[in-house]
Amino acid sequence: MTIRALHVASELYPLLKTGGLADVAGALPPALIERGADVRVLLPGFPSVLAGLSDLRPVAPLGHPPLGGLPGGTAMTLERGTLAANGLVVYVIRADALYNRPGNPYLNDEHVPYGDNAQRFALLGWVAAQLAQQLDPAWLPHVVHAHDWHAGLAPAYLKAAERQLGRALAKTVFTVHNLAYQGVFPAHQFGQLGLPDDFFGVNGIEFYGQLSFLKAGLYYSDRITTVSPTYAREIQTLAQGGGLDGLLRHRTHDLSGILNGVDYTVWNPASDALLDTHYTATRLAGKIACKEALQKRFGLAQKSDALLFGVVSRLTEQKGLDLLLEAVPEIVRHGGQLAVFGTGDPALENGLKRVAQTHPESVAVELGFDETLAHAIVAGSDVIAVPSRFEPCGLTQLYALAYGSLPLVHCVGGLADTVADASLENLADDLATGFVFERFEPKGIAAAIRRAFALYGRRTEWKATQRRAMRQDFGWGASAERYLALYRELG
Repeated sequence: MTIRALHVASELYPLLKTGGLADVAGALPPALIERGADVRVLLPGFPSVLAGLSDLRPVAPLGHPPLGGLPGGTAMTLERGTLAANGLVVYVIRADALYNRPGNPYLNDEHVPYGDNAQRFALLGWVAAQLAQQLDPAWLPHVVHAHDWHAGLAPAYLKAAERQLGRALAKTVFTVHNLAYQGVFPAHQFGQLGLPDDFFGVNGIEFYGQLSFLKAGLYYSDRITTVSPTYAREIQTLAQGGGLDGLLRHRTHDLSGILNGVDYTVWNPASDALLDTHYTATRLAGKIACKEALQKRFGLAQKSDALLFGVVSRLTEQKGLDLLLEAVPEIVRHGGQLAVFGTGDPALENGLKRVAQTHPESVAVELGFDETLAHAIVAGSDVIAVPSRFEPCGLTQLYALAYGSLPLVHCVGGLADTVADASLENLADDLATGFVFERFEPKGIAAAIRRAFALYGRRTEWKATQRRAMRQDFGWGASAERYLALYRELG
């Protein structure tokens, strides 16, 4: 039997991307389809989503969703189109009053979450549940796979529909990409969701007197996954459970960590469409050209032997960049360089810019996001720093490995699962692929930075470690197989 699965998310690469969720939503469904599943995706009708799909056509009118606070008289329809790049079938909710806004899909121009986000994303969950009740006469999913808080109400609406109909509908899987983002709204908005009254309770979506879309997903789904084995353990602890560790421990047998993968058609230094120069593990000369180009682009001193650290990241405390900022003198003192690219917390942005002004030949910072420059940094750096306080999976270190840019990481979540430290014993056993520090403190990161300089001084061992990093396979194949096995278990 072919498994039919509906993935429900708020963004999907290349249509719309604010973070790693989009990369997963864009890569996992095609990997499942390759393995024989029939997978479709449901997205809100944001402008770039509607603009990026081909042959959009209506599937069904959405009538009157049982949601309070929706703009009156707005026609809402479910449409379907395809992603030209790979033929992926995508359903979109056309509700212009809710989704047709320029800029960020979640925040207004002042970077404040939209006041109607509860309705905007409740509608996404409700439509997913309607698709599991044959909203599309031509397609019915066996599994509804919801991603992060935006889709968290899908399992709740399905449970409510099952109760009303007195029969089972699709099984549900809920994937946590980052437990820190919980979709919490005031309790009075519960009345606008059209869910049974008893769903607002500690055994339900109530969360410390408010309501949490993320908790709805965790509570009502049949199975929970997160994006790395270590993170699955960490979120069951008080320190990293975000107030939900008790529920997660209670559901420990339904919870598994499946590592995210890399789409090597996009991230491959031998064929990367965004690079001017290509290279492979056996022919690394092109990497030197990428480094020279990066130094030039950032206005750093053109020194081929300077150890160049790159950062492509949201500039936030979660990403550990406050710790890296403290360690910049260590990098400069050893003759290294640092190129930082991203946006985020103004205090961190300013701190990094100040350091760059003090050391213009060694440190450069650019604020913004641009996919081409992100690829250039991953390819041109010797080391990619991902010193996150916590990191559910992390994709940057996986991209770095593929490009022979050795990752420097804090030993948490997916970082712990994917990078092997260049300790003496790991080097001796041909296991080392990067630099890992255990304790999140200045001494820890400084020691990892010194290990990077020490290995860089031994060029033969450095090259061997680079090649080993580039041979690691974190493609979607193994992960897609595990998701398929999970769908079959739900049967």
